Amino acid sequence: MISSNPERPLLSCTLIAVLAAQFLSALADNALLFATLALLKARLYPTWSEPLLQEFFVGAYILLAPFAGPFADALPKGRVMLIANALKLAGAFGILLGLNPFLCYGLVGIGAATYSPAKYGILVELTSSEQLVKANGLMESSTIAAILIGAIAGGTLADASIPAALAGVIGCFALAALANLFIPRLEPAHRLASYSAGALMRDFGQALKRLVRVPEARFSLIGTSIFWGAGSTMRFLLIAWVPVALGITNNRTPAYLNAMVAVGIVVGAALAGKLIPLAKVRRALGGGVLLGLAVCALAFTTRLHAAYALLALVGAAGGFFVVPLNALLQEKGHESVGGGHAIALQNLAENAAMLLMVGLYTLALRAGAPVTSVAAGFGLALTLGIAGLWWQQARGARLPRAAPVAAAALPRTASSQH
Repeated sequence: MISSNPERPLLSCTLIAVLAAQFLSALADNALLFATLALLKARLYPTWSEPLLQEFFVGAYILLAPFAGPFADALPKGRVMLIANALKLAGAFGILLGLNPFLCYGLVGIGAATYSPAKYGILVELTSSEQLVKANGLMESSTIAAILIGAIAGGTLADASIPAALAGVIGCFALAALANLFIPRLEPAHRLASYSAGALMRDFGQALKRLVRVPEARFSLIGTSIFWGAGSTMRFLLIAWVPVALGITNNRTPAYLNAMVAVGIVVGAALAGKLIPLAKVRRALGGGVLLGLAVCALAFTTRLHAAYALLALVGAAGGFFVVPLNALLQEKGHESVGGGHAIALQNLAENAAMLLMVGLYTLALRAGAPVTSVAAGFGLALTLGIAGLWWQQARGARLPRAAPVAAAALPRTASSQH
């Protein structure tokens, strides 16, 4: 339950422990990706196999979508976060020991899918209603900082020593688990014993049907799914594109370029919060079209500084595009199926889009398509897809007349790698 004491300090010791655990866990998530990619490169895995890591990771989100939320509510959420970090630690340790990196990374994905509803749900239990938006802002800020630092640290350390990078990741997961121990045992929100797997699946399916019947929710769900699917594909596209287009073969440059996208997202999110009210949410689609065009331009870039500038533009356009759609989906989801179900369904849709787009990218590389051609085709498809969504909305879909987008509505990270 939300705390009834609005005078309670926002940064209590418990909330600091939650934020510390989230920061360390998200940092390790992102560092692990670049360390594992460096390991695949060192073991001479083919380039097309690298995106399979993401397929194993997001597959866990899709399979666990109906169960992760109820599991998080059935136990004290601090203990759920501890279990999830233990699973991540075990997966990273398996990679360090030389076990199958794809299966081990899938185990990390199971931990991340378990962690997500607990880290957001515990904020409601720790803060008053007056403090909840600020607490979410702190959570999102710590996550974005962790993504930036983790990507840079993972790529840089992997250039020096892959085992050392993996050991550092394991240390971060261990520290995150230690921080979880400082979170008191809060009363579980709902006991799981009264729910069967079949009942959970039926409830999840019914909620999905109700949500997609709401035109505004369906529109925003498609838009946010396109964004996260494209973002996940871009991460791997950059790793393959940098050595071909820029002639740079180290592990840190793709990590730096990915970090530049995250910086751009923060800028675009801030602009969207100021410029786009929900009543004018179609304006956000212009950012999506610009995102696709920037990716097309990137495909023909051969200079590092130009790549940094274009990727900052990609991030800013993406943040401008996704924030209003995310806010619209939160509003309509709350009205139709409830906030918790809406987050779970959004996770399912976005991770399914990641699975599909990364899979198509992998097939293109496997077929031998040049990476620059794949990048240009990807950008063009993204542009046409969002332009088509814009055209469909312009034909007459009625969008809500509501309050401005909240400044705190930064793009929600379905997984801390986004």
